[in-house]
Amino acid sequence: MLESSLPVVIQGGMGMAVSSWKLARAVSQTGQLGVVSGVGLDTVLARRLQDGDPDGDIRRALDHFPAQTMTEPVLDRYFLPGGRSAGEPYVPIPKLSLTPTRKQQELSLLGNFVEVWLAKEGHGGIVGVNYMEKIQMATPSAVLGAMLAGVDYVLMGAGIPRQIPHLLNELAEGRLGSLTVDVHGSHELHTVSVDPAELLGPIPAPLLRPRFLAIVSADVLAFYLARDEEIRPDGFVIEGPTAGGHNAPPRGRLMLDDDNQPIYGPRDDADLEKIAALGLPFWLAGGYGSPHQLAAALTAGATGVQVGTLFALSRESGFTDTVRGQILDQLDHVELAVRSDAAASPTGFPFKVAQLAGTLSDPAIYAERVRLCDLSYLREPYLRGDGVVGFRCPGEPVHMYVRKGGDAANTVGRACLCNALTATVGLGQTRKDGYTEAPLVTLGTNLDGAAALQAAHPDGWGANDVVDWLLQAAVESRIVV
Repeated sequence: MLESSLPVVIQGGMGMAVSSWKLARAVSQTGQLGVVSGVGLDTVLARRLQDGDPDGDIRRALDHFPAQTMTEPVLDRYFLPGGRSAGEPYVPIPKLSLTPTRKQQELSLLGNFVEVWLAKEGHGGIVGVNYMEKIQMATPSAVLGAMLAGVDYVLMGAGIPRQIPHLLNELAEGRLGSLTVDVHGSHELHTVSVDPAELLGPIPAPLLRPRFLAIVSADVLAFYLARDEEIRPDGFVIEGPTAGGHNAPPRGRLMLDDDNQPIYGPRDDADLEKIAALGLPFWLAGGYGSPHQLAAALTAGATGVQVGTLFALSRESGFTDTVRGQILDQLDHVELAVRSDAAASPTGFPFKVAQLAGTLSDPAIYAERVRLCDLSYLREPYLRGDGVVGFRCPGEPVHMYVRKGGDAANTVGRACLCNALTATVGLGQTRKDGYTEAPLVTLGTNLDGAAALQAAHPDGWGANDVVDWLLQAAVESRIVV
């Protein structure tokens, strides 16, 4: 019998605001773990305010932030009653750096606080936040903002998140929280920090220390993290290569099939017996979006499953109605294909891309976009020849990337995930020349569960429908949920 406080179903933290507070809240209210995406929430906050915050949700959340002197300048800077004029570009926000300004940290704090606070509003369910280890410079202030809102779980993948347990411990006690940042070509120690006392003043009581789940693909990495108390997570999400979003590269030399997709083999399958022997709870992800697969996960000793695609297509997700409708229409006609693109992401990790007309998956749309790196979440810090740390991204203009010491080969096929993912949730930038950013959609490759839900709910489904359907396995197995 499972520990009653642990969820059986974890809703995946997808994209930039695809796992919206509305989706996380709906899942949390079912008794399972609703998760907001923690990526780019400073941009999400600023752009929602510039679109007028029509329902007043953001301003209501900001009214509950513990340091009101921090909220007023942000509202003055970004809030536009009635929203932007047609064709008006969004005002830019400060970029990430190794020495973040106070304004940048405050916007990050507030963005994460708002998303988590709204997800938790009005109920007693549990809420998590999902971050990318690759976006190291954003993490300390983002995590502090989520903790100020009482987040229950922090999840992180796309790297080796060994520093997060210590960061959570320090921030929970109101102490300086720091992370080491990887700087290409440098042998010196580089860190980025957030000081709760400096930003907020003395915190009267310790913050809730959230549970930390490391998202990994290999039992070797799970063993490495579990063996040392300083870096040990509270559990694992074991994610296979069919999951949406970023995937771990295949082990060994990268091999591509005839469609230029990475080839995964038996070496890429985690040994679940070894993971179970670690004694920590774990959830399985990537192709586990069905009652049958949940039952299989429980039989294998897992606590449950993490599911993304089914929730991404639910009505509460952050997808625009146009994007969701296009996906469901193709799904209904069995025309939807999802590719594992080895080149699309500036991170160098394979990235799942749904093949949809009008998105960056269309070669004509991709070719039309003029390269621009203005949000810059996936920039890589590197040591310049003069000893100063610079920043580059293979998704930026090729000549700029090469001038910074980058290899032109790394730019081939790269998409700007930052801008494309904001467009997917209706927050895409409009440039001064009138160009509007195109979306890019990521889903898992196993769409059987989505097809089954569509057959049962031809007019669309909600997050609660997903949970009810999945938990058939738990009920039939008499698992306490």
